[in-house]
Amino acid sequence: MATIITDSEQTIDARGDGGRLLASPAAVAEATGWELKPEGLCRGEVCVPVRDRARLVDGDEIDLAALAVALGRPYAIDIDEDVIVIGEPAASVADRLRSADAPDVTLTDLDGSPVALSEYAGRKRILVTWASWCGCRYDLPAWQALRDELAPAGLELISIALDNAAEVSKEWVEAAAPTYPVLVDPDHRLAELYGVVNVPSVVWIDEDDHVVQPPVIAPGDDMWRDFTHIDSEVHHQALRAWVHDGIEPDGEPSRNLPTEEVQQARAERRLGAWLHRHGRTDAARRHLERAVELAPLDFTVVRGSMPLRDQDPFGPEFFEFWEEWQEAGSPGYPPPAA
Repeated sequence: MATIITDSEQTIDARGDGGRLLASPAAVAEATGWELKPEGLCRGEVCVPVRDRARLVDGDEIDLAALAVALGRPYAIDIDEDVIVIGEPAASVADRLRSADAPDVTLTDLDGSPVALSEYAGRKRILVTWASWCGCRYDLPAWQALRDELAPAGLELISIALDNAAEVSKEWVEAAAPTYPVLVDPDHRLAELYGVVNVPSVVWIDEDDHVVQPPVIAPGDDMWRDFTHIDSEVHHQALRAWVHDGIEPDGEPSRNLPTEEVQQARAERRLGAWLHRHGRTDAARRHLERAVELAPLDFTVVRGSMPLRDQDPFGPEFFEFWEEWQEAGSPGYPPPAA
């Protein structure tokens, strides 16, 4: 048996063989939707030609890593642990981010119940991403105050914790006792779909499921202003203008279009996080460290994995990373315009 992780997680009949994971075409089709046909790998009406069928097929089985290669997708694999993550190509992610369409995604709340973003469709929405490994864990009461102010005018605030497990987030949520929904994104699926590379960040979505404001750094209050040099009121005033008067941000929005290295890092991070949640910490560390090598300036990859790599996200390792990030020109996305 092996685990194959794409948009979802499936356990399939598979076997390890000489550094490969092999599964039947039927098992692959059931788990991924991709069927092997004479014209190539097909899913629905889309077919991808297979130029190296000998690499893809071994006897009557499919090599799962070769499947990812044939589809042009990044992958991370751990043969010893019988698990593979097949990610999304950088070009596909970039096209989606440029489109400004707000994709739906299903996450879980703190009790493990699935919640889809589409459940809040038809209203203005602000997605607030945060994490227990960030000082923004103290922002939850400030977001509650802003939600109380703007909800009567039609705003829905949805909080998303980029933590590896709900238990890690729960301490901070219970202390704040918010009335807005709090979802957990251990696989960083929403982060990838919307281009979130740091927290705290926010995304604005209008009533027609269009992204009005791609991710920007936006603290809930000014607790860390001396450190971040960001005035939270700039964002709050812009948000009020949008909610009350429909005034959208000026200028061309900045979008975090990923490179192939970043997408590979996300696959490695997702595999490492999955292994850590399943108690396979040594294997997890290998993949998390590989993710950091591939995306050394991505906060969600580097700082977000520090607790899983036995590092303190508020300690010397973080401040070393912070200095490297600043020296590199603080890559990512800007705060709201003043």
